[in-house]
Amino acid sequence: MMKIGDLAKAGGVSVETIRFYQRRGLLAEPPRGAGARRYSQEDLERLRSIRAAQTAGFTLEEIGVLLALDPNDRPAARALAETRIAAIDERIATLQAMRAALHNLAQDCARDEPGPCPIIAAVSPAPQEMTAPATRALARGE
Repeated sequence: MMKIGDLAKAGGVSVETIRFYQRRGLLAEPPRGAGARRYSQEDLERLRSIRAAQTAGFTLEEIGVLLALDPNDRPAARALAETRIAAIDERIATLQAMRAALHNLAQDCARDEPGPCPIIAAVSPAPQEMTAPATRALARGE
């Protein structure tokens, strides 16, 4: 049996992370025994399972579903994994598009041409896009 600090250290997380998992219903909060809560090896194994699932990309909500599944329910576990894979693939596509856009902007900025750097121009609002209050503030020198 171990105290919460020992569980946190063995699981590679902070005490606050354990308390957060308890509030989310992912980890049970053991009853107090002799003044302090005591955690078992099973609690440590569950904590490690949560961390492994997070590393695999599952959300805390999905982890809760996984932990509640019958260990032999392969179709449900596979469906959750396939949903997570699709979300990761979508995120990868978004990141690749962002990378390509930044790469193009960096190449444009590297050219020895007059005018502002395209990177700065891309993130700066055009004067016509400014709101009326912002335009009045600029006119007043604010």
